Parts: sequence; C-alpha cells; structure tokens
Amino acid sequence: MTVQFDSLCHLSGVSVNMGHKLLQMTFCLWAITCLLLPSPSVGLSRITLKKQRLDLQGIKAARIAMHGEDILHNFGSSDGEVMPLKNYLDAQYYGVIGIGSPPQNFTVIFDTGSSNLWVPSSKCYFSIACYFHSKYKSSRSSTYTKIGKSCEINYGSGSISGFLSQDNVKVGGLVVKDQVFIEATREGSLTFALAKFDGILGLGFQEISVGNATPVWYNMLNQDLVREDVFSFWLNRDPLAQVGGEIVFGGVDPKHYKGKHTYVPVSRKGYWQFDMGDFLIGNHSTGVCETGCAAIVDSGTSLLAGPTTVVAEINQAIGARGVVSAECKEVVSQYGDLIWQLLVSGVLPDKVCTQIGLCPLKGVQSMSTGIETVVDKKNMEGLSAGDKVLCTACEMTVIWIQSQLRQKETKDRVLNYVNELCESLPSPMGESAIDCAKISEMPHITFTIGDKPFKLTPEQYVLKTGEDITTVCLSGFTALDVPPPRGPLWILGDVFMGVYHTVFDYGNLEIGFAEAA
Repeated sequence: MTVQFDSLCHLSGVSVNMGHKLLQMTFCLWAITCLLLPSPSVGLSRITLKKQRLDLQGIKAARIAMHGEDILHNFGSSDGEVMPLKNYLDAQYYGVIGIGSPPQNFTVIFDTGSSNLWVPSSKCYFSIACYFHSKYKSSRSSTYTKIGKSCEINYGSGSISGFLSQDNVKVGGLVVKDQVFIEATREGSLTFALAKFDGILGLGFQEISVGNATPVWYNMLNQDLVREDVFSFWLNRDPLAQVGGEIVFGGVDPKHYKGKHTYVPVSRKGYWQFDMGDFLIGNHSTGVCETGCAAIVDSGTSLLAGPTTVVAEINQAIGARGVVSAECKEVVSQYGDLIWQLLVSGVLPDKVCTQIGLCPLKGVQSMSTGIETVVDKKNMEGLSAGDKVLCTACEMTVIWIQSQLRQKETKDRVLNYVNELCESLPSPMGESAIDCAKISEMPHITFTIGDKPFKLTPEQYVLKTGEDITTVCLSGFTALDVPPPRGPLWILGDVFMGVYHTVFDYGNLEIGFAEAA
C-alpha cells in the first residue's frame, strides 16, 4: 500500500507562528512513526476456545475408535502409511472460523493430528450428521472458486468424503485467501452426528494432507499473516471456567505458562512427532521407553494412548478394572517359568516367544526401514486368531518380566505381579472404571521429554463424568499398539496439553512444553 503524506504534513506558504509550525511538525512525525511501526496486533491472532464437557459415551467412543481393525490407512497423496489416530467425539476444545465472503461461521476442532480443513457441504443430502451441523453454501460466497476433485479421509471411528473447493477463510482476525478445503458430502459415522463441532481445521504438516491441499497454517505463513513461524496452545482444565483455552497464531502468550519451555526436535514430519524417553509409574520405570519411544502431540483427542503393556501396568497401579484376559493368564501359568529362565540366561527379549513356539520365526528386517520380509508376513498370516492372541500375550509377558528383572524381584513375586497385570488389561470397549474416592492414593505418571520429567497427577489423568452420586471416574489412558519401526508410540492429547502449555515451532521444527499457568 502506498501512503501519501503530502496532504497531511505539507507546510503551506501561509505565515504561521513558530508554535504552530512546531506543533504541525510534531504531529507529522507522530503520524509517520505510527504508520511505519507495526501494530502490536499485526501478525498475532488469538482464537478463544470453548470447552465441551466429556460424557461417558464420548469417552467410550474414543476408545472404541482406537481399537478399530483398520490400523493403517492411506492418506491420499501422502508418502507411505499413516496411523489413523483420530477420534474427534471426545475432543473438548473448539473454536469458530468463517468461510467465504461474507463469512459463513463453523465450529471446528483445531487439530494438530491432521492437516486438512473440512466442513459439511450444502450438497450433503444423505448423511444424518449434516442435518445437525452448519453447511457451507458456495452460492452465497463471492470469493468461491470451484475445484471439484473428490477425496476421502478415513478415521478409526468413521470416514468423511466430499470434494475440494477454494475460498477465503477467516481465523480470528486473519483472513486466509484462496484456501483449499473439503466440502464433506458424506460423514460415514454416528460419531460425527453426535459431535458438538461442524468440522476439523488441521494443523499438522502437509505431508499427511489429503489431496496435497496446502494447510491453513502454511497459507498463514505464505501470505505473511503472522509475525513468527509458531503457534501455541493453552487449554484451560478448569471445568467451570468461561474461557476454555486459547490458540495464539504467530507467537506465544507469556501469561499462559510458567518458567521456560523444554524444546525437542520434530523427529518425523506429518504429525507433530518427537522422541520421548522413559515412562514412569510412581518412581518405577516401565522399561518400555528406556531406549526411546515415538510420541505425537495431538490436540484432537482428550486421551493418552500408549502400548497395551504400559497401559495395563497403569491400570493395575491405579486399580482400574479391566476385562480378565484368559490368554494372558494362560501364558503366565504355562510358560512363565520358561520365560523367566530364558531371560535370565541372556536370550534377547524379542526372541523369547519365538523360541518357546508361541510366535512365528521373524524374518530379517531391513536395517534402514525396519520393514518385515514377505516370509515374516506370511508367517503371521498363517496364524489363527487364537494363536495371534497368544503370541501377543507372550510378548507382553516378556516385557513385564523383563521390567521386573531390572528391579531384582524374586521369580514368584514377579509372576504373581504379571498375573495381576493380566487382570488389568484394557477392555476392548475401554471400560476401565476407577474408585473416585481413591484418586488421592494413586501414583503420579511421568513422561521423560528432553531428558526432563513431565509429571501428571491422578487428578490430571483421571477423567470424570457426571456429578455428585452419579460421578464416574475412568482411566485417561487407552491402549494403542503400533509395531516397529513406527512404534512403540504414545499420543499426548488434551489431558497432557492441559497441564503443559505447548508451542509448535514450525520455523525451527521443534515442540516446546512448559507448565501451564
């Protein structure tokens, strides 16, 4: 924009006294300074988030989605296979955006676990979900551009499909021009019908964007709408608070955190993924992540998801009641002594179950990719469903016994402890109820990030629903088993992000955590 100063600051030939000239010159300098210096609000946008309290069905649905059979799926043009980590029904925090000119408002989840923007389309006729939510009408926007390419996103809890369109998107005080998004014409799950939001605004990397659509965040950067290449989340965990939280695009609000952030590098672009260290229950290491685990920061889920072996130990420690696994107990009863002896004699943990015949012989893995050979896959395919369960139960038993061996416990005590863990395996439906009166007696859970401990108290990781005598307390942990080389994998959702203010530094490819204020 060209700014004309002449009419404002020109000193005419009319005779004026020195005081008037001085005043006029002072005013000119002030005006020029205001125009040249950036406004405090330029390049910084705040989005106030609303919070929807969880209900019991929402928590259960979140876990059911995690246990879907479709563990892997293809994200359109993205490279390789990507984990469908999403179940949006339990997402508590959402905000309002506008699409089109004039803006049509939609309630969306700001989701760091995906990269596309989608909202229901006015052309969605046959999905129940569309009748309960706002729909985008392209005919009412003067800035709409037709694209029409069809696309689909598969989630663990269902799928959405539709076509690509282009329009302006208003996010807080920012207007992102010519943003490509998905008009959803089919929402294939009751999950979306029951949701409190209309759509999703993905804040992940373009590598997992369906149709290779440029994410909204990328366009904010490309169009110089933000001051810095960072955005940050503050989630208010106070259920009675008016403000549910805040996202700051282009900066960080120091009022939202205490102390300094601990930064870790992004280990793999796609999701906001990093390498996490050891995981502790109380003061005891589980041993699962001693050599490192992959972790994803995901604002689109309220849950903390991790390997079944660790979640079972957590459930046992906090008294969560799961489904008794007969297969697990069978392995401990029949093979516990042998597993102990093999581990004590120095057999590698990942070879034990093969040696005792409960798991097939694994093929040689590629050193660079960790991809299993065709022989290995065929061996697994040859197992019956029951044999696969026994193999999995054996592998979990080995991990548990190995963890207890480090603590130099006796064999009998270890096998009794492992047998108790079998009873604490998460139910396939996720019912892991906890005695609310015993929350204060439960252990702290600690994640090691950047060689520093990040602790969660029982009050922070236990989910509550209902009020007074109808209050139900549930474990905030759910099981998610991801095989190497992608796993073991943890998902740190809103339970974690509510305790620790999170900075997503796109410029330096880092993620920062600090105690939330």
